[in-house]
Amino acid sequence: MRRIVTVLIVVIGVLVAIDFAAAAFAEHTVSQKAKDQLGVENDPEVGIHGFPFLTQAVAGEYGRITVEAKSVPVQDVLRDVDVKAELRDVDAPLSDLAQGNVDNVTIGEVDGEVTLKASDINQISPLDNIDDLRIAASSEAYVRGGEGASAQSHGTDEGDDPANTGGDAESEGEDDDDSSAGIRLSGKVKVAGEELEIFAFAMIRLDGSTVQITPHRLQFGNDRETTIVPQAVQEQLLPSFEADINTGDLPFTVTPTGVSVGPDSITVKGTAKNVAFAQAQTSR
Repeated sequence: MRRIVTVLIVVIGVLVAIDFAAAAFAEHTVSQKAKDQLGVENDPEVGIHGFPFLTQAVAGEYGRITVEAKSVPVQDVLRDVDVKAELRDVDAPLSDLAQGNVDNVTIGEVDGEVTLKASDINQISPLDNIDDLRIAASSEAYVRGGEGASAQSHGTDEGDDPANTGGDAESEGEDDDDSSAGIRLSGKVKVAGEELEIFAFAMIRLDGSTVQITPHRLQFGNDRETTIVPQAVQEQLLPSFEADINTGDLPFTVTPTGVSVGPDSITVKGTAKNVAFAQAQTSR
């Protein structure tokens, strides 16, 4: 009896190893095809979820596959874009995958997103005139009205926000419109020959595949006695923080529907249904 149990354990172990090896081969195949279509130097990370893999492979049906690529070039300006796609209800014939062919792979539903980093955004005119551009989320109330308006809107003390971001609009439940968000842009600019740290509070809005940044007001940084920027200086500097950023096409022909702000980043996301894996490429 003990021998039988031992044999069963060995057999199960071998089957599991074969299953993982087959999954690894399929992930590598998808990764290489995604690499070619996205135009990246490094292999994208691919995860085929669900166990066992072989039952999915034989049926040619996969519940969930994730694809993540780093440093994707977009529009000859953005050079370090992160692309992520979650594929669901994927139909991929085993014979095609075995031959490295993804032309017939179809996807029931895709959630796609691209993340733009502050270092890339800092290369776009006129934001390229700002030294050491940094990005943080802000609430719309704080963008439009400053500390008093934000505190009154959310019942907080003005001194509770030493970073001068105005809080996270999503966590405050401020707005259900995913096509816009509050943002704080900060960096150093020259005013009358003096280099000053400036906080620009703006709204970003999604227009197709373009992220529009519209600044509403400015504050001096924490290195000065007052945060109040004179009106004449505001009028001079506000255009330096206004920009349109073309994010390119999302992978798998995903239609952009939402935009959000993260630490030193802006993310555009959307969904698509009934698409082909051959449509993975972004516009470059």
